[in-house]
Amino acid sequence: MDNRKVGELIYHLRKEKGLTQKQLANQMNISDRTISKWERGYGCPDVTLLPSLSSLLGVNIENILDGELLSNDFIGGNMKKSNYYVCPSCNNIALATGDITISCCGRKLKRLEAKNATEEEKLSITEIDHEWFISSEHPMTKDHYISFIAFATGDQVKIIKQYPEWSLQTRIPKLKHGKLLWYDTQFGLYYQHFRNF
Repeated sequence: MDNRKVGELIYHLRKEKGLTQKQLANQMNISDRTISKWERGYGCPDVTLLPSLSSLLGVNIENILDGELLSNDFIGGNMKKSNYYVCPSCNNIALATGDITISCCGRKLKRLEAKNATEEEKLSITEIDHEWFISSEHPMTKDHYISFIAFATGDQVKIIKQYPEWSLQTRIPKLKHGKLLWYDTQFGLYYQHFRNF
């Protein structure tokens, strides 16, 4: 750990938040001399102060200890290339258009790798009343179900939450083409492409 880099990061983040050393110190119940010492690279925050500092500066503890914030490259706007994340504890769903670091329930989440569905795994898509009707014979039990369905085109993603012990049936607007994704709680993320039939 480089105290100088940690101090520079704390200084820049404090300025970004519009806080003086005294204001930050008061919120942490420490002296402003301590903040000054950190920012000059003559010391590092005690481990017991890191959660509070992280919260006040709006960054992860590991970024403070690394002494840097790495910027992600701009990926672009094609929503079909979005990344999906699901928390294994609470099943929260997150979507990102680029590389991100995300955590939930105290765990860092890994980006789901979508698998191309086989013919047997694909969802059924039929046209009803100028909409796409999506269904599946999946058993949808409490322990094994499809958590969500997402339909992605180049400029939008529609996510439809699914629930255990309900049959999987939903409708989406009829668009010419897109990427249909779904998350199976036991087997992961699947996708299938389809075009106007």
